[in-house]
Amino acid sequence: MSSALKTEPPFVALVGNPNSGKTTLFNALTGLRQKVGNYPGVTVEWKEGILYSQHGHPIRILDLPGSYSLNARSPDEQILVEALLGRIDVLPEPTAVICCVDASNLERNLYMATQVIELGLPTVVALNMMDVAERRGMRIDVERLQKRLGVPVVPCEAARGKGVMEVRLALSQHPLPVPELDMEKPPLVEEAIEDLVPLFEHRKTLDSVLAHGEARLLLSCDEDPGLGQSVWQQIRDWQKRFDVEIPGWRSEWITHRYAWIGDVMRECVKRYNPEKTSVTERVDRILLHPFIGFPVLAFVMGVLFYSIFTLAVPFMDALDGLIAWLGNGAGNLLPDGQLKNLVVDGIFGGVGGVVIFLPQILFLFFFIALLESTGYMARAAFLLDRMMSKVGLHGRSFIPLLSSYACAVPGIMATRTIESPKERIVTILVAPFMTCSARLPVYLVMIAAMLPDGPGHALKKSLILLLLYFLGTFVALGFAWVFRKTLLKGPSPSTIMELPSYRLPRWDSVFHEMIDRAWTFLKRAGTVIFALSIVLWFLMNYPLLEDRSEFEAPVQEVVVETVTEVDSQLEYSFAGRLGKVLEPAFSPLGYDWQITVGILSSFAAREVFVSTMAIIYRVDDEADDSIVDAFRSAQRDDHSPLFTPLTCLSVLMFFVFALQCVSTVAIVRRETRSWHWPIFQFVYMFAFAWLMAFLVFQGGRLLGFS
Repeated sequence: MSSALKTEPPFVALVGNPNSGKTTLFNALTGLRQKVGNYPGVTVEWKEGILYSQHGHPIRILDLPGSYSLNARSPDEQILVEALLGRIDVLPEPTAVICCVDASNLERNLYMATQVIELGLPTVVALNMMDVAERRGMRIDVERLQKRLGVPVVPCEAARGKGVMEVRLALSQHPLPVPELDMEKPPLVEEAIEDLVPLFEHRKTLDSVLAHGEARLLLSCDEDPGLGQSVWQQIRDWQKRFDVEIPGWRSEWITHRYAWIGDVMRECVKRYNPEKTSVTERVDRILLHPFIGFPVLAFVMGVLFYSIFTLAVPFMDALDGLIAWLGNGAGNLLPDGQLKNLVVDGIFGGVGGVVIFLPQILFLFFFIALLESTGYMARAAFLLDRMMSKVGLHGRSFIPLLSSYACAVPGIMATRTIESPKERIVTILVAPFMTCSARLPVYLVMIAAMLPDGPGHALKKSLILLLLYFLGTFVALGFAWVFRKTLLKGPSPSTIMELPSYRLPRWDSVFHEMIDRAWTFLKRAGTVIFALSIVLWFLMNYPLLEDRSEFEAPVQEVVVETVTEVDSQLEYSFAGRLGKVLEPAFSPLGYDWQITVGILSSFAAREVFVSTMAIIYRVDDEADDSIVDAFRSAQRDDHSPLFTPLTCLSVLMFFVFALQCVSTVAIVRRETRSWHWPIFQFVYMFAFAWLMAFLVFQGGRLLGFS
């Protein structure tokens, strides 16, 4: 077949309420055939996958942000509307929509579903969580519901894989039926739609039905979803006319829609004797108890961190041995010289020093995905919501802060669901305090260097790690309270939070999430850290010591018999000179010039600190078995231990609080559309980190600790 006869595969948008099982359905439909990207001009992440019809033809499917409506109030909702209307340049116009509906919360989910159907795009309603609906005593007449909605309705249980094939078969119909929703509209609304339709009919693939649907949707939008000033002004003119002729028209539209939905519920849903007390309710009586809930949460998190230090150790040892074997093998193939030094010390030492922590990161993300899959993570949000409301944050702020435990970048992206600009800015300002995965390698190596190996110390190490996580969280909430009382004053927000039913985890989804996060970590190690390792190796090895006469900047020579030629070269290098210049600013924290070099490199990405120190201490040399051993044996110029427990604590305090991530600064700049907030954020977090590290180190010395 010639390329001229080839056609692009159909493009299907997947939409649904939060907690409707939308992403589970997406994973079930696409498997591992997915890719991740960002919408142009914003930082909302999207996932796209491929599914195959019953005839074997590929269908592109896009997992859009979860939302309760198409009113375009929050940035996430605006992206959702723009994607459905085909107004995102990098994406084609959808040819169909899958609307994932939680059958156990059918009435609420039908609000957005009816808005989607009114757009006029061929739609398949995936009636998900049918098992939960049955346990709640709901019997849904699918045929009647399909007739009232005017689109195919497919019952399914995505978490168990039931009905997924039927959803695929429904999408395989060609052509898909045009929606026929029997919801009447007021005469003035019909007049407005007819007036606006010509504005949209000229678009390349938009027919009359879709133009009517687009006009109907845009009349209810509160913000411009990328229409342009002239078109949006005409819509605003109609909205102003509604304000005059139909006072309270927005509330009236909502009431009218829910009245229609209520009629559908009475006709299509019958209730019988459900479980008197559901399993979810019985479990929540314990896990959400004001006195029992917090100890249970602390226990769950403690088990999570303890497992990181115990279960992952054998895998880390094996990976460490593999990296050392590969490094030695590469070194044996190369002649002695700078190239061999670059490959062994720069690349394998730098990248390998971070990759070795992959098993612990895998275990961390496995348990997080497991907690999310079972529904417990939402309970953790509920327990912490009371604390957050006292510092002036909305319950919606919890999800961005929780996401920041993986990485502050998606956490800051998630603030787009927060409608209040002030609450959103506060959440952005404190999100980097959450312990992200980039901090984890630093925490692990410093804790390991601080405490000896052995089963008896595993519990101590896990408790320290748990305290570091809690410390970052509590400081974030403290600064949020300060900002809400000073820079960004506002009333305390009210919170409405949905708690999904408990359910057994779908293991393929859990492992898929774990692998996806781990792959992101490896890509970062293979790109950013790889590049920075080469740059750092150059800065630590040049200018060559024998060429010092070519450089004007004098270097103070300290004659110590035990100083090796390698140490002298490092001190003479560009990195060594910079570390020496800045050492006075960090020496009050207990850092020498070598640690200062590591701190400076970490501002590109936190985990680069580990790879930098690995390059500095030549962990691939036969004298050192690992980066931890190198830290334990490191000495100051006076031969005293460098990484004492007090110094390790000082480094940990700095990394808990400092903003050391160029990507985060860039995202804050894009999200706030100003350099004011990222500069302020960097300065206040750096100053606080320096102060806390200073207090820990100097206070410890005054108390007699070393």
